[in-house]
Amino acid sequence: MTEEGIQPHFGVQNDRIYVTRDGETPHISRIDLDGQHDTKLYQGKFASEYRVSPDGSYLAFAERFKVFVTPFVERGEVIDIGPKAENLPVEQLSMRAGEGINWNGKSNELYWSLGADLYQASIKGLFDITAKTSDDNVDEAELESNVSAVVNDINVINLSYKQKVDIPSGHVAFVGGKVITMEGEQVIDNGVVLVEGNKIKAVGTKGQVNIPSDAIIIDITGKTVMPGLIDAHAHGPQGSNEIIPQQNWKNYAGLALGVTTIHDPSNDTTEFFAASEMQKSGKIVAARLFSTGTILYGATIPGYTSHVDSLEDAKFHVERLKAAGAFSVKSYNQPRRNQRQQFIQAARELEMMVVPEGGSLLQHNLTMVVDGHTTLEHSISTAKIYDDIKQLWSQSDMAYTPTMGVAFGGISGENYWYDTTNVWEHPRLSQYVPSEFLDPRSMRRPKAPLHHYNHFNVAKVAKEMQDLGVVVNAGGHGQREGLAMHWEMWMMAQGGMSPLQAIRTATISPAKSLGLDKDLGSLTVGKLADIIVIDGDITQDIRLSDKVTHTMINGRLYNADTMNEIGNYDNKREKFYFEDK
Repeated sequence: MTEEGIQPHFGVQNDRIYVTRDGETPHISRIDLDGQHDTKLYQGKFASEYRVSPDGSYLAFAERFKVFVTPFVERGEVIDIGPKAENLPVEQLSMRAGEGINWNGKSNELYWSLGADLYQASIKGLFDITAKTSDDNVDEAELESNVSAVVNDINVINLSYKQKVDIPSGHVAFVGGKVITMEGEQVIDNGVVLVEGNKIKAVGTKGQVNIPSDAIIIDITGKTVMPGLIDAHAHGPQGSNEIIPQQNWKNYAGLALGVTTIHDPSNDTTEFFAASEMQKSGKIVAARLFSTGTILYGATIPGYTSHVDSLEDAKFHVERLKAAGAFSVKSYNQPRRNQRQQFIQAARELEMMVVPEGGSLLQHNLTMVVDGHTTLEHSISTAKIYDDIKQLWSQSDMAYTPTMGVAFGGISGENYWYDTTNVWEHPRLSQYVPSEFLDPRSMRRPKAPLHHYNHFNVAKVAKEMQDLGVVVNAGGHGQREGLAMHWEMWMMAQGGMSPLQAIRTATISPAKSLGLDKDLGSLTVGKLADIIVIDGDITQDIRLSDKVTHTMINGRLYNADTMNEIGNYDNKREKFYFEDK
């Protein structure tokens, strides 16, 4: 019938359907079931959803995250519709944000959702025609057609429910290796890390820690045990078409390479937070999943534009993302500085974080430092920094996530690793990333002289920042599943950081930036048991960091090679579709 369009639905007639389409202007079209009479009906510059009522009388639509309703007519020309339309009456139903529009069977009630709340609004009498007369002079009375401006009461039903967080039982002890605690510079030789349930019970030397008789012993002689990696700037799909896969190979690749927490500063709101809840309950295997949800975009893009002219506008957008599960928001391409400041103030009042992206404009970046954002995402564009920037930034609490794999100002860091290593042959990555994704990108690789790779300059600046006390974070940007975080640490080292300083950028520093350091980022008694084991001493050679042998996430221990759960449990991983090829 048609290959274009989303949200297909019937109206009053069963010989045609209606679909929403993107394009230069989002619009709703009708198509007969035989594929004929494909006609554009309504359009709106900022619209994201359209839904015709079952009786064909009304059209509900969402624009800038709010829900509206208008009478529905089909005519020869397309109708421009929006909140301020003068050609047809339009009523706003949602005072807060809304999405997922649906009608009831009688076409007299409309439903939409925000987070766990389902909204139900009656439209009975909303567009009734009434008559007005003058009480003072009957001779001057005149009839007027007036659309009712009063929206009937809206009922809110909270659909949330409680689910137990997954907490394993039993003891696991990592015994005999080097322990990088990330408590300052503390490194323990011939150490022990004891885990009970999902928390760290004890950390010390063999002689200091009493290991229970029922503990599962993991011999780490000749190896390094350290906190799980925290990717401060990760991207990647957690679902598709609102479906969360039972096994997401990207998440398995990340865990197999030691990434136990991610913060994604731009993802699909509903899919990401659904996956996050499933991970917490133990229904899927994945790193801890945190995100901003959909970005607060200043550019004109339907379904993304978050227009802000006041503090109240900013609160509206921050509130709707918080309701969906976000603890941070991303301010992106907001053209005016006062708009960015309004987001910051709104986030402070709502106890949220704001991470911006500067788009390679230094003057833009520096105002973000002054205004008090949580972090700056992506690299600043200068090859060097001088005392002016050093003095300014060191007096701010804003952290820095340079994402050197996609660094600005020259060939980015990701390409360096394709150039200088055979990424498609990586023994761990090639197990969990399908060859149709890995091979073309890594085999057909760029070649360039080393001085063309600008990440060396970005890494040197990151080292200078760290020396000044600025919190510097590693963020893989989703460039290469799991391995990108090791590249980030290796590039930090190329800029002059010691192995421990580079490890700091991937553990305790992002934990502090994201407000997670009470639970994550170091091997500290009482913290959550996110732990990885490396084959070798990475305090001497940071390039050993990708040789992960074991990954523990929330107390559950996995053989990183097979991603079978071991320790207190024996859960074998199911095969991925590409493993039979």
